[in-house]
Amino acid sequence: MGILNLTPDSFSADGLAGRTDEAVSRALEMEAEGADIIDLGGESTRPQAPEVDAEEELGRVLPVLERLVGRLKVPISIDTYKAVTARRCLEAGAHLINDVWGLKRDPELVRVVAERGVPVVIAANQRDSPAKGDIVAEVRADLERGVELALKAGVARENIILDPGIGFGKTLEQNLALVWRLEELKYLGRPLLLGTSRKSFIGAVLDLPAQERLEGTAATVAIGIARGADIVRVHDVGPMVRLCRMSDAVVRGKW
Repeated sequence: MGILNLTPDSFSADGLAGRTDEAVSRALEMEAEGADIIDLGGESTRPQAPEVDAEEELGRVLPVLERLVGRLKVPISIDTYKAVTARRCLEAGAHLINDVWGLKRDPELVRVVAERGVPVVIAANQRDSPAKGDIVAEVRADLERGVELALKAGVARENIILDPGIGFGKTLEQNLALVWRLEELKYLGRPLLLGTSRKSFIGAVLDLPAQERLEGTAATVAIGIARGADIVRVHDVGPMVRLCRMSDAVVRGKW
């Protein structure tokens, strides 16, 4: 999953808000580099980032989405927790929704996903309630609640993807533990998405700014695949595609 930030305040300094031509070119480039999904986001999810309303979010995302639909051969994901944004983008041709709040922020979002019959990524987010016990157990419980919400609303089980939510209200030690113990979430029976790319826990270990965390990201992606990740969400698509192919060859005997 290639990351296309359409914000002015991305933590990784790759935001393309208002630069539609560049954003479209970058999406097509990521597809050519081997991305299987392109994830468009119009609101920064970095800590302390200001929230934006649906109108502003749509103003950033829709112009790019509308130009990519029909040109990209791979599915387009929308990174949002807002039902209004999700509905408009799905109507415009998006294929799945990536909710970093795990269906907890906007109760209408799960209904939109169910009505449209599209896949949804449900993330474990500890920003409102930091984990005090075993982080894997708390993430597991959070994801179980998200799955229950989705199923009750009519989302098909096969349309559910789970994300442990690396970086969302978790400490350095908790993030490291989640990558290493990722396989403990496989019992939930759904594909696991791992989003470690350029995140601050990598910077904390290596003492490097976001733009210099390629190798740190690569280490977490390779280990994540070995521990059961099915989808990896990354900024640097080309190098990570090659890493994934090699990791899959070792771990799964596929290339």
